Amino acid sequence: MINKNTDRTKPKAVVLLSGGLDSMVTAAIAMERGFEVHALTIDYGQRHRLELESARDIEGQLRLASRVEIALDLRAFGGSALTDDIEVPKSGVGDEIPVTYVPARNLVFLALTTAYAESAGAADVFIGVNALDYSGYPDCRPEFIASFAETARLGTKAGVEGAAFSIHAPLQHMTKADIAIECQRLGLDPAWSWSCYDPTSTGIACGQCDSCRLRKKGFAEAQIVDSTPYAD
Repeated sequence: MINKNTDRTKPKAVVLLSGGLDSMVTAAIAMERGFEVHALTIDYGQRHRLELESARDIEGQLRLASRVEIALDLRAFGGSALTDDIEVPKSGVGDEIPVTYVPARNLVFLALTTAYAESAGAADVFIGVNALDYSGYPDCRPEFIASFAETARLGTKAGVEGAAFSIHAPLQHMTKADIAIECQRLGLDPAWSWSCYDPTSTGIACGQCDSCRLRKKGFAEAQIVDSTPYAD
């Protein structure tokens, strides 16, 4: 049985834990900052469902206080290569928002994470968005995160009663190399996490999708070995 890392003397925080590298590092940072960390993982029907297994692994490796996994099948909407029958691009990161963008995903996910935080009595929400080495998703930008904090204040009982939520995005201004360095500093194994959008039938990261390319580039620039195997 996992020995949960609970301590009633610590403030609670809820981390949106996808199972990816960024969310893993974010959860470890929240713990380092002295929070009792509770995680929320969302099964949204994503093509790369191996990240859900990684979220479960990360929960055990970090000995989080708890983790809730909920189903929200965004395949009903489609409109993304991650939730629809659309080919995942393998040509590299471009200037346009790619088809791997899931419409309003972080807007929806942050709302759910805040709802969980309010029900758990937590005033702090952590999300692993990054606005430097990323695919250009609009819901990863600093202005979106700042605006959502105000939305959470206006739209919750806790906020109306004066207990505003703090939305933490500790990786927001880091490069992928910076994140790789943080991963190593925190003693995390990169292989606990999953980033690939289009894994092979044998469960190996493709190495060519935007997410794989950005991750590989970051570890290479940081001169740190990524223990994750790649098909290429």
